[in-house]
Amino acid sequence: MLLTCRPLLLYAGCTMLFHFANAPLLPLVGQKLAFAHKEWATAMMSACIIAAQMIMLPIALFVGWNADRWGRKPILLIGFGILPIRAALYTLSNASAWLIGVQLLDGIGAGIWGTITPLVVADRMRGTGRYNVAQGGVATAQGIGASLSGLAAGVIVDHFGYSAAFLTSAAVAAIAFAALFVAMPETAPARDKPAVEEPALASASDRPARGKVE
Repeated sequence: MLLTCRPLLLYAGCTMLFHFANAPLLPLVGQKLAFAHKEWATAMMSACIIAAQMIMLPIALFVGWNADRWGRKPILLIGFGILPIRAALYTLSNASAWLIGVQLLDGIGAGIWGTITPLVVADRMRGTGRYNVAQGGVATAQGIGASLSGLAAGVIVDHFGYSAAFLTSAAVAAIAFAALFVAMPETAPARDKPAVEEPALASASDRPARGKVE
């Protein structure tokens, strides 16, 4: 059933690309901060993590409130679209304030993905009894992408530098965004509009006769 559900397979593939691009960004930023401020490396890395978490919570609440009204796909496109922008912005400056500020965007992408993914899986598996295994399949795709990204990013940094690694992540994230935009259908169930009933005209027998007391 899972292998024949094309939207679910497509979403799992986009998830793998998303996390392949996203997972190495924070470690790379941490390395750049450590090189610039060795004595403050741990504090700055903590600041990057806390900053993203502070943004993630309100984003998750916002998504929960609007996922049914807006649909899943528009919100997903925002989350996937933020990632290539964020990865490219890291190349513009090595200033600590800039790097930490750009890291705030991680809270938007992660908050959207983490909130929408269970809804997308539930939409596709509704009535099948296969929600848990489908969720596990998407999580497996996420893990594959995240685990391979560290090795790939390290090789790129060693041979071509940090900017090349960030731009590679931006390119992969852009591919995930394009695939989601072109091929991923909306999964939210259609919301039926309530029928507007016109008031029926009272029949002659229902009208009170003149002169009679009801």
